[in-house]
Amino acid sequence: MSGQQPAPSPGPRSASTGPNGPLATPTSAPLVNGVTPNTVSQAATSTTTGTSTGIPAGQMTQQNLNQIVIDYLAKKGYHRTEAVLRAESANQEVPKTDDSKPKVVQSTPKYAEAFARLQAWTEDALEMYKPEVERLLWPFFVYLYLALVETPGSSDRTQKFWQRFSENFRKEHDYDMKQLQSTTLPEHLEQDGEAKRYLTNKYRVNLSNPGHMYFMSFLESLDKDIFAIFIKVIQTNLDLRAVDRATDDRFSFASIILRGQEGEDLPPEDEGIPGHRPGNAIITDQANVGNTLANLKLGKLQMDKEVEEDVRGDLADLDLQVPPREGQPSLVETHEKLNIKQEDEDEGPSRVEIPFPASTARDVAMEVTKIRENRDRLKIEGRTGGVGPGISVCMYTFHNSSDSINCMDISGDLKLIATGMYDSYIRVWTLDGSALGTSDSGQPQASQRLIGHSGPVYSVKFAPAIGQYDENSPGAPVKWLLSGANDGTIILWSLATFQAMVKYKGHVGPVWDISWSPFGHYFLSGGLDKMGRIWTTDKMQPVRLLVGHDKDIEVVTYHPNAAYVFTASSDKTVRMWSVQTGSAVRMFTSHTSPITALACSNDGKVLASADDSGSIILWDLNSGRRMKQMRGHGKGGVWSLSWSAESNVLISGAADNTVRVWDVYGPPKEAAAAGAKPGEAGKAGEAGTSGPTILQGSAAGGTKKGKKDAVVTADQISAFPTKSTPVYYVKMTSMNLALAAGAFLPELQRK
Repeated sequence: MSGQQPAPSPGPRSASTGPNGPLATPTSAPLVNGVTPNTVSQAATSTTTGTSTGIPAGQMTQQNLNQIVIDYLAKKGYHRTEAVLRAESANQEVPKTDDSKPKVVQSTPKYAEAFARLQAWTEDALEMYKPEVERLLWPFFVYLYLALVETPGSSDRTQKFWQRFSENFRKEHDYDMKQLQSTTLPEHLEQDGEAKRYLTNKYRVNLSNPGHMYFMSFLESLDKDIFAIFIKVIQTNLDLRAVDRATDDRFSFASIILRGQEGEDLPPEDEGIPGHRPGNAIITDQANVGNTLANLKLGKLQMDKEVEEDVRGDLADLDLQVPPREGQPSLVETHEKLNIKQEDEDEGPSRVEIPFPASTARDVAMEVTKIRENRDRLKIEGRTGGVGPGISVCMYTFHNSSDSINCMDISGDLKLIATGMYDSYIRVWTLDGSALGTSDSGQPQASQRLIGHSGPVYSVKFAPAIGQYDENSPGAPVKWLLSGANDGTIILWSLATFQAMVKYKGHVGPVWDISWSPFGHYFLSGGLDKMGRIWTTDKMQPVRLLVGHDKDIEVVTYHPNAAYVFTASSDKTVRMWSVQTGSAVRMFTSHTSPITALACSNDGKVLASADDSGSIILWDLNSGRRMKQMRGHGKGGVWSLSWSAESNVLISGAADNTVRVWDVYGPPKEAAAAGAKPGEAGKAGEAGTSGPTILQGSAAGGTKKGKKDAVVTADQISAFPTKSTPVYYVKMTSMNLALAAGAFLPELQRK
C-alpha cells in the first residue's frame, strides 16, 4: 500500500493572467516571438534605456528586445511562456558586428555524451575497482537527467536520455525511477517530491582511496566540455568521499571483489540521501558530526521484583510436581537463563525508565507459561552439513473474500484470527472453527463482525496473550484488539463483548499500521502524516510523537524489551526510536523500494526489514550495520516476517504466493568467513550474503516470475508455494510452530 496521494497537476492561474493566458496584441504591429514591440516597450517603460539591460535607444536589436520580453515575463510570473521564448531566442543567429560571421548561441551541454563516457569507463574498469565505481552511475544519471529537465527547450533530448540509459537502473532503483519519470518540465522540479529531495540534498558516495584516484584519473582524461559537466555535478550535487582501506574493512580489495562476485545490488548504508553515518540517526554533511552511535540497552526488560519472586515460586512448585527429565534443565534454571542478566552486553532497561501498570496474577501466569514453553519447545538448530532445519507451516486460507481483506492477525493464545476489511469492518473467527458467541436469536455464530470505522481497515493487532500450557495451567487468553483505518482513527475493541471501548484520534489521514508493546499497555501507530505515535490504552492522546520521516510511515513494530520502537517509511529508511526520550537512535538505509515488513529478533539484537522488491535485509542493532541481504521472493512485496524462538531462523510471507524459511547466519562456511554475527556486522565487507542461485523461470517454491530469472540466495532453507494465495501473515510461536494465513485469489493470478 502507499499513502502518498498524487500531486495535483499544475494549471494556469486564470484565463487572462496565467502562464498560458492570451496577451492582447494589436493587429497593426508586427509580432516578435508572439509579443508586439509597442506593448512590451510600454510595459517595460523603456524609451531611452532598457529596463533590465541598460541598452541605449537606437541600439535596440531583436536579441535585446527578446531579453526585455523575457525579463517582463519573468517579473509577471509567466514562466512557461518565458521558457519557450528563451528556447527560441537561444537558437537564433546573433550578429556580433557588421563584418563578423553569424554565430549560433551554445546549445544544451553534452549530457548524454558525458554519461555514455562514464558508463563505458565503468564497464571497462579493472575488476578490483568495478564494484565501487559502478556506484557512481546512479547519482550521475539522476543529476544529469534533472539538469536536462531544467534546461528550457530540451524535452526531446530529455526523453531520449531517459530511454537510452534508464533500463540499467530498473532492478535497483525501480521505485525512484517511477517517481522521476513524471518529472519532464522545469516547473515539475519544484513540485515533484523525489526530484526536490535529490536537488536539495547532496548524494553521498564513498570510494576507497585507490578508487577515488582511479576516478580522478578518468576525469582528467576528458575533454574540457565533458569535464566541466562532471565537475559541476560533483561540486553541486555530490558528497564524494575517499575512505582509507585501513580504517574500513568494507573497502578492502577482498571485500569489494567478494561483493561483486556475489551480485550484491544494494548500496552501502551510508550512500545516497540523506547523508548519515551507517546506523546513525543524525543527518549531517559535517565530517565531525554524528560519528558516535548512541548506546543501546538491548537486553530484556528487568522483571519486577515481586513478580520475579512469584514466578520463581510457581516454577519451583512445578519442578517438584513434574521433575525434569534426565539432561533437561529445570524450570527455575531456564528462568535464570532467560530472565536473569548473564553478561554485561545483555544490559536491559529498568522498570523506572518505562513505567507500566502494577503487575497482576495474569502477568505472573504469562511469564510462567512462557518459560515452560521455551524449555519444551521444538529446538531449531543452525545448519549442520549444509542441511537446514526441517520446518513445517500450518496455513490458514480464506475463500470467497473477493480481494476485500487488507490485513490479518492471529492471537497469542492461538485461539482467534482477525481480518481488516476494505468494507470498513473487522471480522473475527476462531482458529478451530468453533462457534464464537451467539446471534440475537440465540443461534451460534462462526464469526463476529466489528463495526466502528468509516473507511477501509488497514491494520488489526491482538493484545499480548498466551494459551494454556496444559489443562491445569491458567494461561492468559487474549482480551483486546486494536484496529487502524483510513478514517485516521484507532479503535480498542473488547473481545469479551465485541464492542468498541475507546477511539483514539490524532492521525491526519489513514493509519497504515499499529503494534502492541510486548507487555501490553503501550501501542505504536504510523500513517500517512509521516509521524509515528506512541499511545497508552488509558489516555486519549499520544505520549510520544516520532518525527523525522520524509514520507508516510508504512510499517511499525516494537523491540522485545519495549524500550525501543521501529518505523519504516516509503522514504526507504527504517528508524529506531527510544521510547523514553522519543528521539531517534538508529537509522538504516539500503532499501531501494518502499519497506513493507519489519520484525525484531527475540534476542533483541537483529532487525529484519523487507521491501516491495522482495528483498529482506538483516541489521545488527548494536553496530548499526547491515548484516546481509536475502533474496528469493518475487516483486509485489514481502508482507510479513517472524522469528524463531532462538532468533536463528526467519520466516516470510509475500505477494508471490510463497512462505519462505531463511537461515539467519547462512551456510557454515560463508557465515564463518564473513563473521556476520550480531555486534560484528559490517566487517569483512559484509560478506555474510551467500552466493546467489539462479533458478530458471521460477523461484524455489515454483512461483513463476515471467521471463526473468528468480535469484535465490543460499540463505533460503525452504520455500512453500501456495495455490493462488498471497500470504498476508506469518507467525512463529514461542514453541516454534510456524503459522501462515492468506486469501485465495485465483482471479488475480489470471490477470
